Formats: sequence, C-alpha cells, structure tokens
Amino acid sequence: MTPRVLIVDDDPLIRDLLQAYLSQEGYDVHCADTAEKAEAWLASQDVDLVLLDIRLPGKDGLTLTRELRVRSEVGIILITGRNDDIDRIVGLECGADDYVIKPLNPRELVSRAKNLIRRVRHAREVHPAPACAQSLKQFADWALDTDRRRLIDPRGGQTLLTHGEFQLLSVFLRNSGHTLSRDQLMDQIRNREWVPNDRSIDVLVGRLRRKLHDDPAEPQLIITIHGTGYLFTASVAA
Repeated sequence: MTPRVLIVDDDPLIRDLLQAYLSQEGYDVHCADTAEKAEAWLASQDVDLVLLDIRLPGKDGLTLTRELRVRSEVGIILITGRNDDIDRIVGLECGADDYVIKPLNPRELVSRAKNLIRRVRHAREVHPAPACAQSLKQFADWALDTDRRRLIDPRGGQTLLTHGEFQLLSVFLRNSGHTLSRDQLMDQIRNREWVPNDRSIDVLVGRLRRKLHDDPAEPQLIITIHGTGYLFTASVAA
C-alpha cells in the first residue's frame, strides 16, 4: 500500500516543493494550510506521516502535535525555523518523532520520512494477541511486553511505546540500580528517533515518565542524578 503523507504548512511554496518531491518518490501526498483543515482531513483518512510546520495561523503545530499524539501513533515530523531550538525541544516533548530545519533538504527529508513510516507501519502490524509470559518484564507494578513494545499498567491497560521510548526503557531495565550518564544512555540506544543533541535523552525520559505516571517533580522510578544522569530504581523480574 502506498504510504500516505499529509503536509501541513501555510507557505504554498514549501507545500508545493514537498508535495512534488514526495510524489516523485512514490508517496500519496495531501496538503493543508491550517491545523483545523488537517484535523478535518485526518478524521476521515488513515495517514502514515504528518509533516507539520510549527508556525501555523490559528492553532499552532505544537498544539496539533500534542492532540494527535493523545489519540494516534501517526508519525510526526516537525518543520521548524533555524532558530527555533526551544520549539523543537517542546515539540519532541509533545510527542513528535523527528524534526527538519528550514531551509529544507528534500533528500534528507525523504530519508527521515521513509525510516519513520517503516516504524509506524511495523507498530500497526503488531497483533493484539495476549502476550506470553516469556516476553514480559515486570518492574514495580508495571510490565513491559518486549515482543509488542507495549507498556502494561497495574490495571492491565496497554500503551504503545515509540521506538525511542522502548529502547530507553530497555536500557534502564538492563541497568536497574545503576546510574547512567546521558552519553552512556545514548551509546546504548540504537536507531534513535532523531539526531542526538544535549536534550534528546531528557526529552525521552520526560515522555517515559508521563507514560509511567512518574511525577517529574518527585519521580520514583526514573530519578535524576544532578550532574551525572539518571537512575532507574525498580527491580526487574522476567
């Protein structure tokens, strides 16, 4: 099935450029110039990837990112200005998977889009059959289904982890009780969702804490060791 991409940008030149380039690469591409129009289109269509400008008239891209992530695992790549460092960090914290910086490099964008669509489709193909005990890792009142990349809460509810969240939690589970620096965590994570920067690990930790209901003001599972890194406190059982 042809990958479907939605471009959300109020700049017609960028929309036309991206649509032409992605269509040439074989993608089914659609466009919207506001978040509201994008939401209306997404309500009736299945999409693999949303390319989303942060700066939009009306509802901005960060708000749309946050709302999409609550109800969907669609791939989200933010389009940001060169000087929008804070917006990029906030966007990743809101649940975006990646970002590209203007002026855009179409070849780099297609590469990022292809990798993200592959991960999104792999996650959708996961069958909801009950997990076998051998694939579960228990910690605190939680469990991680390593086969289906799903977090199971104390009541049995399940939450799909993104690739980066799953990789980071797996590292924590393997190193429970040991403080790991950001560099050590980056070294152990493979196929990361974006190019690492000083805040990449912090963003992932923040997303994991939210899914684990671990209060960032007083975390119990993932503790910040100031000046060093992070400590995962829960003991792990297969």
